Amino acid sequence: MLLPTNFIDLAKNLIDKGVLSAFKTNEATAYFFKTKDKTRSQPRERFYPPDLTKLEQKKLSFRTINADSIEDKKDIMFYFTGTKFVKGLETLSFLPGAVADHLTSGGGMLYNQMQMSSLKWREVGATGSYGAVSEPCNFWQKIPNPQVLIYNYLQGQTQMEAYWKSVYWPHQGLFIGEPLAAPYQN
Repeated sequence: MLLPTNFIDLAKNLIDKGVLSAFKTNEATAYFFKTKDKTRSQPRERFYPPDLTKLEQKKLSFRTINADSIEDKKDIMFYFTGTKFVKGLETLSFLPGAVADHLTSGGGMLYNQMQMSSLKWREVGATGSYGAVSEPCNFWQKIPNPQVLIYNYLQGQTQMEAYWKSVYWPHQGLFIGEPLAAPYQN
């Protein structure tokens, strides 16, 4: 798992946010998007939970939304979408330990201009992300499986452990963020 940055303060803030995730379980929401971009959205839609599911003991609600993005949400722990660029990110607040990614061919090309870079998730407050570095085709095995990631994260595994287990063919992507974040570790 990489911690790419041009600024030491950004790296320190990300690590601090990962450490902070271990101290308190917040009321949180996992957002899953069914976007108009079917090529990027459909491969993992079958792994989305039913809308309005809630895990009381973990303080986690699930929202599966037919939209390209959301705005003004302050409770984000998971954000899974499929679109080249995600709108409204500057209006969102990600909780310590939050994971966010968008299914594209080049999200892991960190200084990519053709699609949103996975670095953008970190810049807006997510603690971890994943992005492809070459044309992944949209095989579900090459992208994070939200069921696997969330299950392992909720079992107390670190972000690195949970994220790695969620991608069956990880050879075409990068994991970025604070690897030891563990918001559900008891």
